[in-house]
Amino acid sequence: MSRSKLILGLIFLIFFVISFLTNILGPLVPDIIKSFSLSLTAVAFLPFAFFIAYGIMSIPSGILVEMYGEKTVMIIAFFISFLGALLLVMVPGYFTYMLSLFFIGIGMAMLQVAINPLLRVGGGEEHFAFNSVLGQFFFGLASFLSPLVYSYLVLNIGTNGSQNLFITLLGYTSPKELPWISLYSLFAIISLLMVIIISIVKLPKVELKSDEKVGALKTNLELIKNPTVILYFIAIFSYVGIEQGVANFMSEFLNKYHQINPQTGGASSVSLFWGLLTVGTLLGLLLLKFIDSGKVLILFTASAIISLAFALFGTSEIALIAFPIVGFFASVMWSIIISLALNSIEKNHGAVSGILITGICGGAILPLIIGYLGDLVDLRTGMMFMFIPLIYIASIGFWAKPIVTNQLITLKSLKKQK
Repeated sequence: MSRSKLILGLIFLIFFVISFLTNILGPLVPDIIKSFSLSLTAVAFLPFAFFIAYGIMSIPSGILVEMYGEKTVMIIAFFISFLGALLLVMVPGYFTYMLSLFFIGIGMAMLQVAINPLLRVGGGEEHFAFNSVLGQFFFGLASFLSPLVYSYLVLNIGTNGSQNLFITLLGYTSPKELPWISLYSLFAIISLLMVIIISIVKLPKVELKSDEKVGALKTNLELIKNPTVILYFIAIFSYVGIEQGVANFMSEFLNKYHQINPQTGGASSVSLFWGLLTVGTLLGLLLLKFIDSGKVLILFTASAIISLAFALFGTSEIALIAFPIVGFFASVMWSIIISLALNSIEKNHGAVSGILITGICGGAILPLIIGYLGDLVDLRTGMMFMFIPLIYIASIGFWAKPIVTNQLITLKSLKKQK
């Protein structure tokens, strides 16, 4: 295997691990509520602890990458993640879980910032767009698999029928009444292995482009006052909040309103949500070659609104299908919002990216609002709140005025090629 392929393989593995650790919380929510006797608001503080770390660490991570390089930052990130997972395994409890997720969130924020410049250099600039999509595929694949791993663990740990030595050993790391904790033992092992692997592999030297640098404090302060940047920050905030709001409360909704077992049917639905989100990303890339990105955003967001309505008010059979389909239609939102934002600003793209990535903290705030409304009224009402940010994202397709628009393949251009 050539060195470039080895580096690419490592980068895709990191994409996979980031997602595996990030998007597991949703299927766990019913177990967490039961284990610690929590209200919906209290359980919503868990994703809050995780995603607020993104809001805190995204811009500082960019500064650390510029100072110490990608390799050092990634090693530190995975070690922090290891400590976070180990904390919950050693001291299971609600408050230690929040602290654990905060540490893991810090680690994942550092990795997200470090990985893209490394992908550009490791795979070659001419292949960067393709490799970015492939990286997102591995990210989505891990989100699809992690709920299935959770389901397998909780159904097999502590049972006499399990012949798997590794599963048996994981079982020893969690209390009998909390088999899901074993998932964090697995996270600790994976994080420690990644520390070792990254330490061994020689990574290429990365010279950050101007559009990959976080920018000076003065530049960031000026951009924060820019109305266009603020509008797109709200859009990213809204998108991540929707994504996490659906993923985190879907299993509990299906359990509460349709009596669907969260360890089987609920976990499978969350898995399918992430799976369809990944598939939708690939279809979205194809559509963007033929339809203006603003129109694609309007079409997919309107479809997501309709799907969410069916999920919240339909029968159990409809809900099991409609919730994952929300993921399919949400798939293009992130990439289109980011591209429209960067294409609407003439310079300082690195600083703009840092501010936009900080909007990932929407994954902390919106689930908290859903949980609070869920306790105040009911969970269905809480999840209806997501219609507001969805409508906002749809509005972007009407008011966005990018300097550069996405290049389209038309019948005329195809005839010219012939």
